[in-house]
Amino acid sequence: MLVVLIRRLMQSVVVLLIMSVIVFVGVYAIGNPIDILINPEADIAEREAAVARLGLDRSLWEQYFRFLSGALQGDLGHSFVHNEPALTIILQRLPATLELAAGAMFLAILIGIPAGLIAGLKPHSRLGKGIMAGSILGFSLPTFWVGLMLIMVFAVYLGWLPASGRGDTVDVFGVPVSFLTPDGISHLFLPALNLALFKMSLVIRLTRAGTREVLLQDYVKFARAKGLSESRVIGVHVLKNILIPVVTILGLELGSVIAFAVVTETVFAWPGIGKLLIDSIALLDRPIVVAYLMLTVFMFILINLVVDILYSLLDPRVRLGEAKA
Repeated sequence: MLVVLIRRLMQSVVVLLIMSVIVFVGVYAIGNPIDILINPEADIAEREAAVARLGLDRSLWEQYFRFLSGALQGDLGHSFVHNEPALTIILQRLPATLELAAGAMFLAILIGIPAGLIAGLKPHSRLGKGIMAGSILGFSLPTFWVGLMLIMVFAVYLGWLPASGRGDTVDVFGVPVSFLTPDGISHLFLPALNLALFKMSLVIRLTRAGTREVLLQDYVKFARAKGLSESRVIGVHVLKNILIPVVTILGLELGSVIAFAVVTETVFAWPGIGKLLIDSIALLDRPIVVAYLMLTVFMFILINLVVDILYSLLDPRVRLGEAKA
């Protein structure tokens, strides 16, 4: 297990370094923030002073190595617009995004796994067919359109839930969270549901396919032949074995939920890092964009590492394969 962990850590460092080059070069090759940050009527001396102050007078590789040196010390640069450390600004917004992502994944698991089990156990029933038809809609409908429809129905027409914002928050170890207050939950529900629909459909289909496959295995037939109750067969022999691919996919999808919650946060005016990214792109605030992308890459790598470890714990064959390799 230790060998597997060391190998994964070394691979993660290499990936992070490669992505830092791609992200930095890609972002810094686009546009000129001076055109936005400086008054168009400013003279040449003022523009040159601003360029030097922001470090844009250096070559691209000098800027990169300066960024890399700072990143190793936990400094991802200063925001051009806010004149604060980019990482500090992002970390202030990160709890809102993590809360939204956690809420979305919770709904996807809470609804997706039971619905997928029902569809797998009763594939020819009306309920099973209805669940699969609903999963197709979850895959097909655009996130921004679903968000607008949710706002129109539940916020405008029915007036049951708020359309935007985060609501009341309480501090937990210095971190503001909204899911512990009734007003916060009401603000969280619609964006979390909107973000969860695609993942929910994915979990339903994955669980259904796994259930259909596991039901045909000899150990399930043997368990039924021994006279075990259906609930025990499903809960122990079926559910435990389909959790391996489900855990893998959910781990990977958690990273994508965090990274790609931009649309949902924009539609519902959720104050997370996704909305911060959109605002920063509009203002060509390069340090914020680079810090956001690097933090996203780091989270993907960390989540993949955790998923690999969980996968090896759930399936001993993975540990044996890694040991032989």
